[in-house]
Amino acid sequence: MTRAHRSGARSRWAAAAAVTALGAGTVRARRRLAALPVLDPAPARDTPRPPLPGWHLITAPGVTVDAATLRAAADHAVREGLRVVDLVPARLDAESTLGLLRLLDPAAHRTDRCAPGHGAGHALLVADDVHRRAGLDTEPAPRAPADLFRLVRTLKEYAPDATGWALAPGLAVPPADPARHAEELRARGLPPALLSAAQLAGLALLVKCLVSAPRWGAAATALYWLQPALVLGPVRGPRPAGLARATAARPLRAAATALRTLATPAAEQPDTAGEAARRAAYSRELAGGTDRFFEPRRPDCPWCSTPGPAVRVRTTDLLQGKPGRFTLEECGHCGHIFQNPRLTPEGLDFYYRDFYEGLGGDGTALVLGRMSGTYRDRAELLRPFTTPRAWLDVGTAAAHFCNAARAVWPDTRFDGLDMGEGVHAAARRGWIDTGHQGQFPELADRLTGRYDTVSMHHYLEHTRDPLAELDAAVKVLAPGGHLLIELPDPESRAGRLLGRYWLPWFQPQHQHLMPVGNLKQALAARGFTLLAEEHGAAHQPNGDFLGAAVLAANSLVPDPQAPWATVPDTPARRAARSTVQALAVPCFAAAFGLDALRTVVARATDRGNAYRLLARKELG
Repeated sequence: MTRAHRSGARSRWAAAAAVTALGAGTVRARRRLAALPVLDPAPARDTPRPPLPGWHLITAPGVTVDAATLRAAADHAVREGLRVVDLVPARLDAESTLGLLRLLDPAAHRTDRCAPGHGAGHALLVADDVHRRAGLDTEPAPRAPADLFRLVRTLKEYAPDATGWALAPGLAVPPADPARHAEELRARGLPPALLSAAQLAGLALLVKCLVSAPRWGAAATALYWLQPALVLGPVRGPRPAGLARATAARPLRAAATALRTLATPAAEQPDTAGEAARRAAYSRELAGGTDRFFEPRRPDCPWCSTPGPAVRVRTTDLLQGKPGRFTLEECGHCGHIFQNPRLTPEGLDFYYRDFYEGLGGDGTALVLGRMSGTYRDRAELLRPFTTPRAWLDVGTAAAHFCNAARAVWPDTRFDGLDMGEGVHAAARRGWIDTGHQGQFPELADRLTGRYDTVSMHHYLEHTRDPLAELDAAVKVLAPGGHLLIELPDPESRAGRLLGRYWLPWFQPQHQHLMPVGNLKQALAARGFTLLAEEHGAAHQPNGDFLGAAVLAANSLVPDPQAPWATVPDTPARRAARSTVQALAVPCFAAAFGLDALRTVVARATDRGNAYRLLARKELG
């Protein structure tokens, strides 16, 4: 086969894949649209004064809701047991409606307690109790649709299984403002530059397919062009404004919006006092270098004391791009892998800052909110062995696991323990009953015997002394109680294949990575009997190839806008970062496909990138 034939074959396959993806996306969007209930407001004899008793109506500027629609929304909420209703305008423009349907599956998001809250950004009906618990009684009124996007995400957390969506014909909204597209994407917790780069890459692919594979390329282009009409054509409920114009001009408008978004980076937004203070604080900390963040290097293994560990990985901070270099060493006797030299408590504070909370909080929450299936699998592991009554989740972070596990064990009391402030926010949201803030070994004495189940999901690898954490679990568990542990598997072949770009190395946060044999021995020495061991079932999807692609792209051009950046924030550096992210989009897509295949293999062979153990503390 000649080079031209091979190129043509690749183009035909690419075009066929585009047709398949666009067709599936169109069908999915219509299915989701059909799942949106449509309010049917009856004419009002007497007009109530909004907001209705027991409810608060929150709208973006320029949005009006007639009294009949408001009453219909409240009646719908009461019938469906909802505490929050996002009102979707029936006249919402086509691209905004399609964008919402890409993010929101109304049926699945209603029952998925961890699913992020996405809305139309125009009007919300909120019950009194949720409004009060979310602290909205003292909050200023929304100033833009972006504020509503942020707010619905927050409210979904306070009503995780009582948030719904409805099409509201009586909702009048102002026209969409394309200039605010980047701001609105950020408010949804999405990366504007990456999404815009992906959109431009998709348009470029359509053009290439038209030239190289005209038949398939024409089919893909037509499907993309007509998608607004195919999804939002004559269906029950929505009547998007300017549907015909939006369909006709779609490719040009999409390209213009993507280019405008790429040209308006976050750095051009007005700086705030908080951002300036954060930048100044990092500058002061880094003025003295990073050496003080590390302890002296130890000459032996912290697990078995064998001397002479060998270097396994040397890397930088590929997660946030903070200054510093980190080394993982491996014991030649027991295989334990550990950070050497280890970070000091001050160093841990520096490198954890703005990851789970602060600047990185939204991104981390978005990732954690997409793991509902994993959370349910962890909770279900106990079903053949016990019915948990009092469960302590150690290292709970924002308590996403506990929130999801309530659907599996609705009668169980879930408490959480973590170093961060997020544990108290989780208690306010109702995701846990009690939040304990602090170090587990230091709190164990006052929690002795209070729980029949303790879980540590991707927690032990973050700790300074994993054996002390296991000793604490022994104290806290009542006799016959169960300990559930999930960890990255340092024996995974992907770790050697991907080197420092293997995501589970997770430097500089992970300090210890234990082979499963080591952990089983440690549990047996503390009086535990192993009940279940899973490897493939504990595999973390997208934790290998996609994770490596993201880390590699991030390392090529670190974010110059980060407050800890050590290089000047210039237009050239921002442009270079955007270019790298755009060029990496095809790599991300390929890595996503490889990870899907990797997950199938991991499930079939029971060899993944993580493992899960369930053990029982024996009586006496």
